[in-house]
Amino acid sequence: MVNKELINPRSIVIVGGSNKTSKPGGNCIRNLLNGKFQGEMYAVNSKETEVQGLKCYGDVSEIPQTDLAIISVPAHVCLDVVTVLARDKGVKAFIMYTAGFGETSEAGGALERKIADVISEAGASLLGPNCIGMLNRYHHSLFTLPIPTIDPHGIDIISSSGGTAIFIMESAIRMGLRFNSVWSVGNGAQTSVEDILEYMDTNFNPETDSRIKLLYIESIKDPDRLLEHTSSLIKKGCRIAAIKSGTSESGMRAASSHTGAMANPDLAVEALFRKAGVVRCYSREELATLGAVFTLKPLNGKNIAIVTHAGGPAVILTDALSKGGMLIPKISDAAIAEELKSKLLPGSSVSNPIDILGTGEPVHLATAIDYCEKKFKNIDGIAVIFGSPGLTRVYEAYETLDKKMRTCSKPIFPVLPSVSTACEETDFFVKKGHVNFSDEVGLANALTKILQTPSPLSNNLELKGVDIPVIRRIIDNIPASGYIAPKYVQMLFKAAGIPMAEEIASSSFVEASAFAERIGYPVVAKVVGPVHKSDVGGVALNIRSNKHLEIEFNRLMAIPDAEAVLVQPMLQGIELFAGAKYEEKFGHVVLCGLGGIFVELFKDVASGLAPLATEEALSMIRSLRSYKVFQGARGQAGVDENEFARIIVHLSALLRFATEIKELDINPLLATSRGIMAVDARIFVEAVHAPSPSAY
Repeated sequence: MVNKELINPRSIVIVGGSNKTSKPGGNCIRNLLNGKFQGEMYAVNSKETEVQGLKCYGDVSEIPQTDLAIISVPAHVCLDVVTVLARDKGVKAFIMYTAGFGETSEAGGALERKIADVISEAGASLLGPNCIGMLNRYHHSLFTLPIPTIDPHGIDIISSSGGTAIFIMESAIRMGLRFNSVWSVGNGAQTSVEDILEYMDTNFNPETDSRIKLLYIESIKDPDRLLEHTSSLIKKGCRIAAIKSGTSESGMRAASSHTGAMANPDLAVEALFRKAGVVRCYSREELATLGAVFTLKPLNGKNIAIVTHAGGPAVILTDALSKGGMLIPKISDAAIAEELKSKLLPGSSVSNPIDILGTGEPVHLATAIDYCEKKFKNIDGIAVIFGSPGLTRVYEAYETLDKKMRTCSKPIFPVLPSVSTACEETDFFVKKGHVNFSDEVGLANALTKILQTPSPLSNNLELKGVDIPVIRRIIDNIPASGYIAPKYVQMLFKAAGIPMAEEIASSSFVEASAFAERIGYPVVAKVVGPVHKSDVGGVALNIRSNKHLEIEFNRLMAIPDAEAVLVQPMLQGIELFAGAKYEEKFGHVVLCGLGGIFVELFKDVASGLAPLATEEALSMIRSLRSYKVFQGARGQAGVDENEFARIIVHLSALLRFATEIKELDINPLLATSRGIMAVDARIFVEAVHAPSPSAY
């Protein structure tokens, strides 16, 4: 819960306030005073009468009515202190620095819940416990350093961890980032990352609020709310990047299928961020770099011009950008290229990267930027690499770069690598309100991640061709939990509009033989029963006669745990894969990719959260490393990605109305000349209903 008293209090009491700035309660007061908090401030400390110039009370029962209380006293006294403040002193917002609660023991967790209950019953807001506090344009209620420059157009940081928030700030400040607010959630006893995002979303003011949010999340308590408010903020013009730490592999039974072996909470997070349009990061430095890119003009394309006075870093940047899917197009207009070359020093290169040489002057830098902006076609952004050549100071060059960044219609990404030799000039540039990417590869990685992250995707159900009542009747009448019989798989796929290869599963050779004669040889035979057919030799391919089928049928039925033999036509085509696994809180994680070796060895899969719309399914397919196969690599026939997307969407609709399905595996889906069809599928169900006598 976030309220106005937490955001903009008229008065603050620091319980445990101290004259010693080495203590949290003392450093907090110093930060509040240095931040020029405009309201009333009090301290509570039984050993003092004045703390850093503030009036100090011996007990919380003595203070005036107050909006916000900052708690920095031992855990065992917090409940009594909070009870007095919430019930008698009208406090409507609490920031608790104190540790020693749920993060340490069950008893601490119980005490934490009691404190949160008292605060919630009073209609008050709680940030923490076990947090470093918060900072915004109204009050600096952090007990830590550094305190960054506050700017309404700066970034918002929301962090589960106080220590991580500090280190993110360290990286961001060094790059030149300003801050609008910093939030440390700590244990999140009442207020979570989702609560803060909800407040920012529902109260968003495009004229006054920051449009950049950086998140460090240790626990996603409510994925639906996180998705709702991050995607809503992004649709309102915000840009969000996030680290989600603490992901782990799924349980032991997960290894019973390809989907189970691959689907895990991390893929669920990946799918959630993709659907929301959140750029995912894996390090503090990467998160800060994304924040720095977000402060610049948006890059509306993938074509980058590189202006440099050092060839090596330009080559490194070119390689990194190209690897991530960005383009560094050659300057194709020879006449304009020669015109630029005539205005640079002899020996300069204008092919892109544009190398103005180590002895290039600010006028050459300005000229190269002007040509990239106004004369060269198909340039969407400009990366400028300019450090100190060790001969002269570069103040004038950075002054020129400052002016060009303010006036250029395209984004300029400054790479100023001389953080030691030209540290004074770099500080001079950053203090003008700019950011600096001292490492060109970090910049390239950030740009490519933004390129690869889709805009918020639709969460709408597409139900054309999906028979929901039939799906429910089938699910409601499955007799027991476990992997369901092939006949149920066929029925569910038919109801969901997912095409399957014609097949029969039978323990009778006569029945299997009649089916094979009807569909025509060659056929495939597979054992029904054992979980891993290939591990027990449970698959026979390219069976071309009735006698051959009889031999394989008898062999397969002799395998331990065999229940029947499944017979299908022998089809040729490109193997695809689709599957799903239910993840607690997130729902069904849907996976797709190429089948066969691509899924078994390379694990080249994309993930999405059900329900999926066509747009998201196509985005998943196009994100695959093997996507070129879909387009038809080396003269081979490709795959109808729209048909594959339709099957993925129908699969997600099936899962939406059959939540009893906990694991589903289609491997392979075969892309043939007649279309895409499921050849082998397994579904694990947790049945909760007894079958009806008239099920079908």
